[in-house]
Amino acid sequence: MRLPSYLLILPLLSCTAGPASAQKTDVKYVPRCIGFWNLENLYDTIDSPHVDDAEFLPSAPSQWNTDRYRRKLDHEAHVLGEMATDVFPDGLICFGVSEVENRSVVEDLIHTPPLAKRHYQIVHHDSPDRRGIDVAFVYNPKYFTVLHEKIYPLHDPSDSLFRTRDQLVVTGLLDKDTTTIIVNHWPSRYGGEKRSLPKRALAAELGRHIIDSLLARDPNAHILYMGDLNDDPVDPSVRKYLNTTGDKDKAVGSKLFDPMVDLYQKGIGTLAYRDSWNLFDQIILTPGMVTGQGGDYRYYGVRVYNQPYMRQKEGNFEGYPWRTYVGDTYQGGYSDHFPVYVILVKEAGK
Repeated sequence: MRLPSYLLILPLLSCTAGPASAQKTDVKYVPRCIGFWNLENLYDTIDSPHVDDAEFLPSAPSQWNTDRYRRKLDHEAHVLGEMATDVFPDGLICFGVSEVENRSVVEDLIHTPPLAKRHYQIVHHDSPDRRGIDVAFVYNPKYFTVLHEKIYPLHDPSDSLFRTRDQLVVTGLLDKDTTTIIVNHWPSRYGGEKRSLPKRALAAELGRHIIDSLLARDPNAHILYMGDLNDDPVDPSVRKYLNTTGDKDKAVGSKLFDPMVDLYQKGIGTLAYRDSWNLFDQIILTPGMVTGQGGDYRYYGVRVYNQPYMRQKEGNFEGYPWRTYVGDTYQGGYSDHFPVYVILVKEAGK
């Protein structure tokens, strides 16, 4: 199965407005790119006493070790350093990540040569997830200034033993625009898609609560809700409980715009399973980000970043994301997910 691709071409540092974006012609726009990536089990090699990290130790059947850890950091830093540089020279001005063991591994990542020159900074909180995997937010202080951060734990009233990742909420200034980014990693489909759906519905309801509280203060609030949602854009957790649409014209009031719907309907995904593509990794926007009301920046486009070197090159899984492990068998790849990013633009001079 060959991998479909999606490319949205934006001339470097400017673009000419088309009929769908503005009435003006020859208007130059400044782009900013914001991404998300599930890093697929970015663990260090140190045994942590309070989490189940036994699978990723030198003594484990996977033989996880310093060389493999460093190779994974180099691989993922290369991708993150390259993403969006065809749009903007400094690439991603901020991004969310999931499946990181702790703050230390994110520090190691941003200090790897492809990223070190950007002087990225981190927002991270340890979550109660039993495997010890967290989400984190990484930002370039040249373009984004953090004003406030908060975590929202996810509880299941019917399951007192349930432990999962918190939803990380970061509000800051994107240049001059007050912008909130919510980083997620929703509960998995372990046990089956339908059986596990109620937990993702709870995650969606929590996300909806956070967003609604921000919109109540400012109906034009600029909010990006991103993460590995473990569901596709058309699934009930996203479409119904988070209340999304793939139609920009219908993204009004509390209805959120999910630009991934169009990609998904074209067969484009971020991970593959049994010759079928899923698009679990999503970046969803409030109406103010679509129209540009409430700030200078507005939505321009979205990409799944799926360069050939990130794909499995042969065998039954040709074209799939080239992952680090299949079971305990080391593959030496990047991740089992492709990353995604959105392009925001504002008129030059604002």
